[in-house]
Amino acid sequence: MLGEDFVEKVDAEFCRKNGDGGDVEFGEGTIQRHGGSRCEKMAKVSASVELILDTIKCPAEKKECVVMASNRVYTLQEHPGKSQCLHKPGMWLRVAALELRSVDLQSPRNNKEHHTREMGLKRLIVRRGQSFELQLHFNRPFHFGADYLTFVAETGPAPMELLGTRATFSLTQARKGNVWSAFDFTIDTNSLIVSLFTPANAVIGPYSLKIEISQDQGHSVAHPLGTFILLFNPWNAEDDVYLPSEILLQEYIMMDYGFVYKGHERFITAWPWNYGQFEEDIIDICFEILNKSLYFLENPSKDYSQRNDPVYVCRVVSAMINSNDDNGVLQGNWGEDYSRGVSPLEWNGSVAILRQWSARGRQPVKYGQCWVFAAVMCTVMRCLGVPTRVVSNFRSAHNMDGNLTIDTYYDQNAEMLPTQKRDKIWNFHVWNECWMIRKDLPPGYNGWQVLDPTPQQTSSGLFCCGPASVKAIREGEVHLPYDTPFVYAEVNADEVIWLFGDGQAQEILVHNTSSIGKEISTKMVGSDQRQNITSSYKYPEGSPDERSVFMKASRKMLDPRRASSPFLDLLGSRGSEDQPAQLQLHLARTPEWGQDLMLRLHAWRVPDRVHPRGPIRLLVRFSAQALLHQGETREPLWRQTVHLNLDFGQEIQWPLLLPHDNYRNKLTDEKLIRVSGIAKVEETGRSMLVLKDISLEPPHLSIEVSKRAEVGKALRVHITLTNTLTMALSNCTMVLEGSGLIDGQISKNIGTLVAGHTIQIQLDLYPIKTGPRQLQVLISSNEIKEIKGYKDIFVAASRAS
Repeated sequence: MLGEDFVEKVDAEFCRKNGDGGDVEFGEGTIQRHGGSRCEKMAKVSASVELILDTIKCPAEKKECVVMASNRVYTLQEHPGKSQCLHKPGMWLRVAALELRSVDLQSPRNNKEHHTREMGLKRLIVRRGQSFELQLHFNRPFHFGADYLTFVAETGPAPMELLGTRATFSLTQARKGNVWSAFDFTIDTNSLIVSLFTPANAVIGPYSLKIEISQDQGHSVAHPLGTFILLFNPWNAEDDVYLPSEILLQEYIMMDYGFVYKGHERFITAWPWNYGQFEEDIIDICFEILNKSLYFLENPSKDYSQRNDPVYVCRVVSAMINSNDDNGVLQGNWGEDYSRGVSPLEWNGSVAILRQWSARGRQPVKYGQCWVFAAVMCTVMRCLGVPTRVVSNFRSAHNMDGNLTIDTYYDQNAEMLPTQKRDKIWNFHVWNECWMIRKDLPPGYNGWQVLDPTPQQTSSGLFCCGPASVKAIREGEVHLPYDTPFVYAEVNADEVIWLFGDGQAQEILVHNTSSIGKEISTKMVGSDQRQNITSSYKYPEGSPDERSVFMKASRKMLDPRRASSPFLDLLGSRGSEDQPAQLQLHLARTPEWGQDLMLRLHAWRVPDRVHPRGPIRLLVRFSAQALLHQGETREPLWRQTVHLNLDFGQEIQWPLLLPHDNYRNKLTDEKLIRVSGIAKVEETGRSMLVLKDISLEPPHLSIEVSKRAEVGKALRVHITLTNTLTMALSNCTMVLEGSGLIDGQISKNIGTLVAGHTIQIQLDLYPIKTGPRQLQVLISSNEIKEIKGYKDIFVAASRAS
């Protein structure tokens, strides 16, 4: 309120009009009239004078008085000890300088409206292209037109307006378009409620906000207002990450758990994963990641200025999730020794990984493989506001020479041979898709973009991959950035399998145009089911469109100066001609780890006129090898030879037994076996190949909850595991995780589980947040690293007791 302590100041115009000498009443005091230079000096004093036009209300107790001056209403302080009101029409008021007393950023309300409430309510976290409100408390009412407010928002080192890291904007009555604005204000006594708008192409990151106050365009005084974090906004049609579906936004931004698909194409396993992007410290770690990139270290101001572009940000994150060039988040390990860290199979979620990276001075966390890299990147990108999903590609090609063929070699004993070539076929490979507009590409390539943080090859000098438009991959437009040829080969390369002997490739066993890029999978929207998205990456295998795209891509990827290549020669050759018989391997029963494996060879004659109708003799040599994730194998762990006589029109079912003792201590942690057979047709001298990849099922984990889940109330969880193996599981540990259910992790040692025995564990959880949640449980032992289970739990708000 205004009163006796008003700052005295003379208005320049008033001073000039009344500069002829004499006294002017000013409340209880007087100001000498003056002219000339003294008037000009007085005009620079930081206050103003206003003439009282009317006394609206002055109660008898004279505690405060309401008057109108210069068309503005003032509530004045009491005039103690006076018998009558001093504030009469025609008297002059001394108006105080506007001073900021406090600020309310209204974080709970703003965060809810900006879909960031899950990140916490204590600090302001907003999305670009959307206004938010704050409330300023002053020492007196704000007067638009006489009091001038200028807001300043800054992010990054050495912020500059030219770089988009500093914005200066004045209070206006209406917003001016897609620019920083302060508008739509409401005056409530000494408070000012104002809306701030950030443009939809603003730089994301942590901002400091301050206000500069001046009166009558005079000297300004700056006051800090606090800080806020600005994120991408997929709810806003002007943002490059706009996704026009609330159902999809709930899945690809707001869902903090999901599944990663592993295994092989005929036995796909859903691994639960805790993304945890809304845990309160994760957003800070995400910006730590950006600030440790080589791009930032080389030129911090330039790096910050490009953080308005999701293409740039995704590319930086892709490089920083792996540690190959920098102190990125995860160190890869595709060997078998994880003694200096954690096996990639033993992670339940991203939160523990990100927290460990930050807490240990940004040193790479040990260890990751493709699904861990992709899952952590999904956490970071969803946290920053880019719609993201995790995608698994089964039988994924790693084509380093760009010729669109992957060569594999077997000897006559059906043993897959190691190769010096870097080309491989991974059992599966996991990457990300991020949703965005691609202004750097021709029209038509917006939408899902492949980003792969697993360090496979360099891109512009760093180990990163993407964004590559999924639409460009499907159409074979491999010339479009970024890294589209590499991703195209992962899903579309041809596989050529050779019979190798006497130091050279002797015969093409298989030229397969459809064996790579199988069952491309992601979590289904709003469901725990798997969705097959192969059709978004390529036309149906064997269709004219698919082969046409393949040839278009191959011509672009191969050196145009070369008239031919071994690959094009192969496509033009007869390759592997039709054989007089066909072979298939089948499992006779579900393959369980710790049990004998029962297989069946199915052989039959091909009824056509090309081959003679008489019987043929087959010598079939079988080999079984442990299969590594990257498609390599170990020494054979089982061999068998079968002689078959196959008459015309005849079918044979031949049983095969692979005893448990043969593979007991010879598998990798992933428990994968490749059984291969090479059959030599004695009549023709040619060979045939038959393959079967087997994924062994671990024991089943059961999780049940006893009652309705409520925030803060004990929720009893029952976990049951039966050891169905023929051996004990030793040194068993259990880890529980689940954002909104558990703060961090719960770990428990559960000792040894004897063969055939069942262990039951009960414990209480105290849910933290409402809504759909997922509890992930991992039990690990010396014998099996990953026995995983999950339970979907809906948490209700706490009921009053």
